[in-house]
Amino acid sequence: MKSGGEPTDTLKLELVNLVKKTLDPIVVISEIFFVDKLPKTRSGKIMRRLIKAIITGSPLRDYSTIDDETAIEEVKKALRKA
Repeated sequence: MKSGGEPTDTLKLELVNLVKKTLDPIVVISEIFFVDKLPKTRSGKIMRRLIKAIITGSPLRDYSTIDDETAIEEVKKALRKA
């Protein structure tokens, strides 16, 4: 979230409804996690592979191109709160 943003249940519901409306009602979101940082490469691309590995408990493998390694802990912390 951007600085000053507040993660609330209302915001989660709004995001779920936006995805249903934009993509398709068949798309089901099981959970939304709010984090301050996402794991990104130095060029700014989100490292979805790392996020998936953290959520599934798989090995992270090579992440030498990550810009800020603290983002990995952010995702792990958000997952533990759930």
